[in-house]
Amino acid sequence: MLTLEDLARLRREGRPRGMASVCSAHPLVLRAALRHGLRTGAPVLIEATCNQVNHQGGYTGMTPADFAALVRRISAEEGCPPGQLLLGGDHLGPNPWRALPAEAAMAEAGRMVAAYVAAGFSKIHLDTSMGCAGEPAALEDATTARRAARLARIADETARSHGLAPPRFILGTEVPPPGGADHALDSVAPTAPDAARATIAIHHETFAQEGLEDAFDRVLAFVVQPGVEFGNRNVALYDRTRARPLTAVLAEEPGLVFEAHSTDYQGPGPLAALVEDGFPILKVGPELTFVLREALYALDLIATELVPGYGTRPLAATMERVMRDRPADWQRHYPGSAADQHLLRHYSLSDRIRYYWPDPEARQAVDALTAALAGRRVPLPLWRQFLPAAEDHADRPLDPEALLIERVTASLAIYHAACHPDERKG
Repeated sequence: MLTLEDLARLRREGRPRGMASVCSAHPLVLRAALRHGLRTGAPVLIEATCNQVNHQGGYTGMTPADFAALVRRISAEEGCPPGQLLLGGDHLGPNPWRALPAEAAMAEAGRMVAAYVAAGFSKIHLDTSMGCAGEPAALEDATTARRAARLARIADETARSHGLAPPRFILGTEVPPPGGADHALDSVAPTAPDAARATIAIHHETFAQEGLEDAFDRVLAFVVQPGVEFGNRNVALYDRTRARPLTAVLAEEPGLVFEAHSTDYQGPGPLAALVEDGFPILKVGPELTFVLREALYALDLIATELVPGYGTRPLAATMERVMRDRPADWQRHYPGSAADQHLLRHYSLSDRIRYYWPDPEARQAVDALTAALAGRRVPLPLWRQFLPAAEDHADRPLDPEALLIERVTASLAIYHAACHPDERKG
C-alpha cells in the first residue's frame, strides 16, 4: 500500500502518485472516505485542524482523542483495516490562541500538539507563521522556524513517552486562508521559488541548531502556494506553466514534495497535474460538505414535492434560522447585501454551513428528511429536476444515507483518479 514516505521517491522515479487528505469532521464524509478506501485499497488520510479539534475541544467540541475515536469507530464499522487509516493534524500551532501573548499561545500550541500525537496522529503539519498579541500578522521565517522546532520537539517527546513511532512532519506556511478566500478571485500567484528555498533552508538550519536533525529527516513536505484557491463564488484553477519555476525547486530537494491546500473544486485535470508536478498531497474539505449539502437540499426539494405533509423545504428553512440565530461562523466571511448574504449562507463554495450541521435543530431536520424519504420510490422526473446525477435511484426504494455517501464518494473518486494515474491508464 502507498505510504507518505513513498511520494518523493515515486516522483523521482517518474511514477508520481498522490494521496488525498480528507479534512472534515462530518460523520457521513468520514464514512464515505473510509468506505471508498476499503473498496479501492488506497490509504485513507483524514486530518483535523487546530480550530476544529484541539485539547480544549475546538469548534467541534472534540479533543484529538475524541476525533480519533470517532474515526476509528466508523472505520471499524466499515471494515476498513486499521493499517489503512492515517490520521493527520493540520495547521498545528498558536492560531487558535493568537490573541494571547506569544509565550502563552505557544504553550497552548504545545499542549495541543502533545494531545494530537498521544492520540495517534502520525502526520503533523506545524504552522507557526501567525503573529500573536503585539506581533506582526505574519512572522519572518526565522521566528516561524524556531517555533516549529519547539513544537517538533514536543511531538517527538510525546511519541517516545507513549511508546509510539515518531511522527512525520509537514512544514511551511504559505497557504490559503482556512475555508477559502472571502473575495472574488481572478488568479492566485504561486509561491516564489526563492521564498520556498529560503523557507526550506532556514527550517533545516534551525532544526539542526536545536539538535533535531532526526526530526527534520522525517519532514515529508513543505506547504507552498501552487496557485490554487477558491472563494465564495469562484475557483482559481491550477496553471502548471505559472507553477513551473516553483516545482523546479524539488529537483534540489529530492527527499521532499509539496503539499497543496485548498484543492477543492479543481476537477480531474488540474488535480492530476498537481500530482504529476510535485504536489501529491491534496487537501480537500469544503467541497465534500458542499456536495453533501447539495444532495441534502435536493432531497429536501424532492420531499417537498413527493411527501404529503412534509412542508415546503423545511430543511433549508431550518438551516436559515439556525445560521441567522448564530452568525459568528459566517458573518465576517460573507459580505454584501442581505440578498447576497442569504445566497452565500446556503451556497457559498467555502461552505460555512458545514459548521451548523451538528446543531440539534439541524440534526432533527436532517433526520426528518431522511425518515420522510426512506424506502420511497422517487420517480425519474424528480431526480432529473433536482439531482440528475442520482437518476439511477429512480423508481426503487431509496436509502437516503447511502445516496448522500454516494455523492461524497463521487468527489473522492476524482481525487483517487488524480492520485493513481496507473489505474487511469489501466
